[in-house]
Amino acid sequence: MTDPAADGRPSTAVLLVNLGTPDAPTPAAVRRYLAQFLADPRVIDLPRWLWLPLLHGVILNLRPRRSARAYARIWTPQGSPLRVFSDALTAALDRRVRADSGNHVRVALAMCYGQPSIASVLDALQADGLRRLLVLPLYPQYSATSTGAVFDAVTTALQRWRWTPELRFINDYHADAAHIDALAQSVSAFRARHGAADVLLLSLHGIPQRYVRNGDPYFDQCMATARRLRVRLGLDDKQLLVSFQSRVGREPWLQPYTDQTLRELPARGVRHVQVLCPGFAVDCLETLEEIAIENRDAFLAAGGERFEYIPALNDSPAQVESLAGLLRRNLGGWLEADPAT
Repeated sequence: MTDPAADGRPSTAVLLVNLGTPDAPTPAAVRRYLAQFLADPRVIDLPRWLWLPLLHGVILNLRPRRSARAYARIWTPQGSPLRVFSDALTAALDRRVRADSGNHVRVALAMCYGQPSIASVLDALQADGLRRLLVLPLYPQYSATSTGAVFDAVTTALQRWRWTPELRFINDYHADAAHIDALAQSVSAFRARHGAADVLLLSLHGIPQRYVRNGDPYFDQCMATARRLRVRLGLDDKQLLVSFQSRVGREPWLQPYTDQTLRELPARGVRHVQVLCPGFAVDCLETLEEIAIENRDAFLAAGGERFEYIPALNDSPAQVESLAGLLRRNLGGWLEADPAT
């Protein structure tokens, strides 16, 4: 392997990792994606002898067609929104980080499931002289089901390498002041254009309660994000509520559930609700279809009069700035030690 510093190639890279997406809104593509995603023991921790026959014998024969219809409702001419927005965020961050580092750090994107895979992106970085790697999963709150799965995939891929890079890993940024500011600015800007709702509902992805009892910090970090955002926006605990979406199966998940909450709010006198999903760095199926379409319909059917979804931060300047600051702090020492800088 040649020295990347010799020809100006960055030997330090930031790897952004998002969940992933099917290649197309078709049952076949969704089935391939779900087969990988739902087979991860980080996601479903049931015994393999019990779970895998159920997954391949029942779930993958039923769920892909239904999920494909949901994906088709939000698919864009450029492709999956999660991939489109993740690409845009990566490009913006790459420009910013290269400028900050004098072109000594690059930013790449991989998906934990689907394409581009973590292993393939790491192999490409290795071929281009990678010696230092900072991994940022695009999940503000840590969970073993998401951030933990990224750690597994990265370290598994690196086990194949003869010469492994120096490695740093950002577990979460749920309480990062600049991130909270970016969320608050997004809410304030939206309300400046559309007016303030009776309730701001923060809907975060759910996980089984059992995972939290077993030590997952996700719930506490979600509530910490909510507390900081409530203070930053000057709202009380009746004006800003927290709920959890996307539950599946029969066991209890984190509560209150988003769909039930939205059905109950009109009976409490709430006619106008705005929903923000602060667990998602970019918009995706869970925000654009589950929240902005399905749950909107549920709220209106229950007697609500006005429902508004506040978009994810995506590649907004505020998110690029907040993540660039996070990366700058976590890259500390590496650039100073690089003889090429």
